Amino acid sequence: MRVKGGTVTHARRKKVLKRASGYFGSKHLLFKTAKEQVMHSLRYAYIDRRKLKRDYRKLWIRRINAACRMNDISYSKFMYGLKAANISVNRKMLSELAINDPKAFTNLVEEAKKHL
Repeated sequence: MRVKGGTVTHARRKKVLKRASGYFGSKHLLFKTAKEQVMHSLRYAYIDRRKLKRDYRKLWIRRINAACRMNDISYSKFMYGLKAANISVNRKMLSELAINDPKAFTNLVEEAKKHL
């Protein structure tokens, strides 16, 4: 007597095809192509979860740099000045300050300039 295992195989394939729903062409219809695409998609998702953090940091630095240039100082000098002044504010908060409260950001720039 042979072991068919139909329910297990069907469930496994169904799980992959469910994940692949919405994909273009045969990638959501055929098991083999769907499995390949799902594996690639999971890999991209893993990579991009880390990439997102890098991208946000870049965005914050650009915003801070733009605000610094308006106050006649470069980003690197500003950050060095903050460190010398013993002011520890992360880049996300500095970016928010630069956008929403330019006056407070200008005060931080003045403090940084004093300690250069």
